Amino acid sequence: MKQEIEHLRNVIRQHEYRYYVENAPIISDQEFDALMHQLIKLEAENPDCFDPNSPTQRVGSDLAQSGFEQVEHRYPMLSLGNTYSEGEIRDWYNRVCKDLGVVNDSQFIEVVCELKFDGTSISLWYENGELVRAVTRGDGVRGDDVTRNVRTIKNIPLKLTQNNISQLNVEFRGEILLPWKEFERLNAERERNEEPLFANPRNAASGTLKLQNSRTVAKRNLIAQIYNVQIIDNSSFLTPHSSLLETHSSLLQWAKQLGLPVSDTTRVCKSIDEIMEFIDYWDVERKNLPVATDGIVLKVNSLNQQKNLGFTAKSPRWAIAYKFQAERALTRLNSVSYQVGRTGAITPVANLEPVQLSGTVVKRASLHNADIIASLDLHIGDMVYVEKGGEIIPKITEVDNSQRQADAERVIFIDKCPECGTTLVRIEGEAAHYCPNETGCPPQQKGRIEHFVSRKAMNIDGLGSETIAMLYDRGLIHDVADLYTLTIGKLARMERLGEKSAQNIVDAVKKSTEVPFERVLFALGIRYVGETVAKKLAAAFGSIQALSVAKREELIAVDEIGERIADSLIEYFDDMRNMQLIERLTSFGVKMEGKVARAELSNKLEGLTIVISGTFEHHSRDEYKAIIEAHGGKNGSGVTSKTSLLLAGANMGPAKLEKAEKLGVKIISETEFLEIVNV
Repeated sequence: MKQEIEHLRNVIRQHEYRYYVENAPIISDQEFDALMHQLIKLEAENPDCFDPNSPTQRVGSDLAQSGFEQVEHRYPMLSLGNTYSEGEIRDWYNRVCKDLGVVNDSQFIEVVCELKFDGTSISLWYENGELVRAVTRGDGVRGDDVTRNVRTIKNIPLKLTQNNISQLNVEFRGEILLPWKEFERLNAERERNEEPLFANPRNAASGTLKLQNSRTVAKRNLIAQIYNVQIIDNSSFLTPHSSLLETHSSLLQWAKQLGLPVSDTTRVCKSIDEIMEFIDYWDVERKNLPVATDGIVLKVNSLNQQKNLGFTAKSPRWAIAYKFQAERALTRLNSVSYQVGRTGAITPVANLEPVQLSGTVVKRASLHNADIIASLDLHIGDMVYVEKGGEIIPKITEVDNSQRQADAERVIFIDKCPECGTTLVRIEGEAAHYCPNETGCPPQQKGRIEHFVSRKAMNIDGLGSETIAMLYDRGLIHDVADLYTLTIGKLARMERLGEKSAQNIVDAVKKSTEVPFERVLFALGIRYVGETVAKKLAAAFGSIQALSVAKREELIAVDEIGERIADSLIEYFDDMRNMQLIERLTSFGVKMEGKVARAELSNKLEGLTIVISGTFEHHSRDEYKAIIEAHGGKNGSGVTSKTSLLLAGANMGPAKLEKAEKLGVKIISETEFLEIVNV
């Protein structure tokens, strides 16, 4: 039993780290709470296994470990006990009544019901009416000082509005939130820049608050909601305002009068029936709110009663959080279609009977790859349960086999490209299937052109995906070289393109001939040749001509160029269509030679080969590659015996993790890496 308990503790610690530090949970809140409840039960049944460092005895941590001063909280920021059951809410209310001596129906306990906003916790310290410090929740005892970033949040007052608080010290606690509208705008911007998308508004808010650049924070339009007030000390103020110390609701009302953002949805309930009405109402109406919520927080209103009820080791007895169930809907799978991405990756999509889910009508859901389809054992016409991951992305989670028709056709992943008919391939170790017809498959060609004009490649403004598709479909462009044949006259005749837009596009295409060789090499879209690899190849060979005739052993001799990249390069240059494309680009003045200058900040990573895997909060993968090079390190494409470190982000590839553990490669988190380079 001791081994089982210790194993469960380690599992929970890993999930706490992903949730509080990496802001990238891989299980739902309900699944995490189930693990915690299981551990609490096992520890209660086996008191000889007590451990003061068990996850049940402390609060999870989100300390950044670098870049921010760590500050001790004036009093701990504890978490709340969670429940997903209305029955447990009733049990909690009855237990509170019993502990407070309320034994008949004629008496009641006032309970404040508040929406549980899904953001990142913050503590705001005001002295003499002015904001002096903002501290994250951290590990509940200490948090990160993020005052400079919080000052950019427009609905947090820098100075309180009343004049009679000049000598008052007060602390407000609440949530920092990213509204849905801003979340969608931010993710659209990150998608355009080819950066990893945030999974949900909470992750985005948490990541934003930990950014080193407060100007970037200001642009993301965070907001706050206050849910707690703590007057630190000042008898001269408290004596004439003693009524403030009677109830939690009066403190919230006072905070609102001072200019703090307090939600208008809060309600004081005087019976368990009123509590249930509040929960039922907001379980539906929350979908119309501009910010994310994931439950209801219930707090005994009387501060004196709160004091009498006290705390457990981890949470107050006078409060509990009711978590909304992840909304799911049952609908019919009508068909499965397949999309071809710009790299040739095939993504299966479930086409569903339209169903209302989390405020929107869902008609489609991604099935990701062939393995997912096989694991669900999908058949056309199946009744399937659909949920929204993070209440954003629809996904099929379960099939109701009891409703399956006897003659239902099983979904079998296609073996030919739906666009060009080419036989698909699946690269060993990868989940996706690919169409290998890179130059003749229309979606790939359009995607290659989109990649070519992107900001990190040739940076040609004015050519979005819709414009590129229109030009391709009208026969004005077939490949990237055709961009240099466009004229104002040709473009101005197109729909939605006037003479001014046409002029801007032609000017941007012309300016792209000034782009340095290493970015041109990246823009060509050769498989496995990303920004970093392109720089290394440009530095090693100096021109496209030298690179095109390089032998396999010469390519592999280049730092960080492995067999897979070498084979991909040889295959690319062996294709005469690619060589003809390069000749045309050269004739239009695109730079096909040039040396690479590398900026160096330090030698902290000198001699280290670092492999990056997963998604990150503070920087994109490409930015981390640049940071590694700038500090003297080398970027590795795959984990080998020569790998020094594996920089592990959220959702990293299990194969890389397994190989790193097998080879004894040290695995470090994003925060540990930033501490090393002090970025």
